Amino acid sequence: MECGPREIITPFRPIPLDIPEGMAPNEFFNSAENLNDLVHNNGLLINPEGLLMYRKALGHTNEFDASIMYNTSRSVLNPLGRPVRRTQVPEQTRNVWNRMNQIMIEYMLEKYPSPTDALVLAGEASLDATWPLTAPGVPSIRMLHNHFMVFDMQQLRNAGIADPDNPNLTDGGQHSLFEKYMHDIYRQFMDEALELDILEANSDRYHRLKLTGYPQGLPCWKINGGAQTLKDPRFWKEYDSLLKGFIDFYRTFFSQVSTRNAPKPEDLDFPDAVENILLFNNDFLKTARMVRNRCIRDARYASSIRWQPAFKQLIYRNDSGDLITTISQNSIGNAITELLGVVVKRKPDAAAYEKSEPALIEKLLEVRDRLIDADLGEGIATRYWNKN
Repeated sequence: MECGPREIITPFRPIPLDIPEGMAPNEFFNSAENLNDLVHNNGLLINPEGLLMYRKALGHTNEFDASIMYNTSRSVLNPLGRPVRRTQVPEQTRNVWNRMNQIMIEYMLEKYPSPTDALVLAGEASLDATWPLTAPGVPSIRMLHNHFMVFDMQQLRNAGIADPDNPNLTDGGQHSLFEKYMHDIYRQFMDEALELDILEANSDRYHRLKLTGYPQGLPCWKINGGAQTLKDPRFWKEYDSLLKGFIDFYRTFFSQVSTRNAPKPEDLDFPDAVENILLFNNDFLKTARMVRNRCIRDARYASSIRWQPAFKQLIYRNDSGDLITTISQNSIGNAITELLGVVVKRKPDAAAYEKSEPALIEKLLEVRDRLIDADLGEGIATRYWNKN
């Protein structure tokens, strides 16, 4: 079977929302009014920490698709002031979120035990606060949220090969600035800055999916111990350390792009590694110079730069049944599925969606019950399901 990224069609039921005249859709989607609609029409569970579990109305897959959002739509009215990554979430909220993540992933692996039959993934993307609200590609809900998805592998096998030049397929080997120009120094920094006991770095060949050939060129780590390890708080600390290392690298690089020979950024998590590895590396500084010069002469390119950290971080199951985690520069604002070579084309088709809706909702309510039993929230009633 041909190896390559797949493009699938996912039907959805159109959302009957009236967007006020004069507003762009992504401006409205950031509003408290829209989030109120999301809660009442698609909300599954909410807790005092402000975490909201909901069905994805415009989903990636109708096999299993849900999100957990840190809903700050009423407490932080400025969309640009909302938390956009895990490290900005209060510690107690983050602990609750980690437990919710663990239960959600455990449920998906239990329900879909074979990697031959199902692609299981969970992850998050930063919702970069540096682009204008109306810019194309900006996420519609500017709040941190996790995705939990399962794709039917037979559907992926039957799907057509996606256009390899699709700019949304941001794999490190083709599109990522870090990987294309700073592959070695990026890995050296992550290896030497992070002290990992549970996560184990692996080769590109090991973590790629045979069907799609993705992810490509990204540093990946095996989660030793598999699903059981997700119950260990130490894992989530190491998972956060990947993000912290990535952000230190990102901030340091773009500070050099912005200002030649800039001092190292403040409040780094790994200041010694930044000083000793990055700021004395010719390839790192040469690449910063290249990007800086292009920004000066190319207005369109300069406008596209995400000057603040933008990333995608996920956990997925590989062909061998092992859990893998990876992190990528979010340079375009694409879907997290495309890190694994899955391009989703959504199609409005209420009749097709409703055929899969009962089985989808049944699974969402099952995992909701597990979250409620673990004292992680209370159910929400909608027109499609009851509170309990």
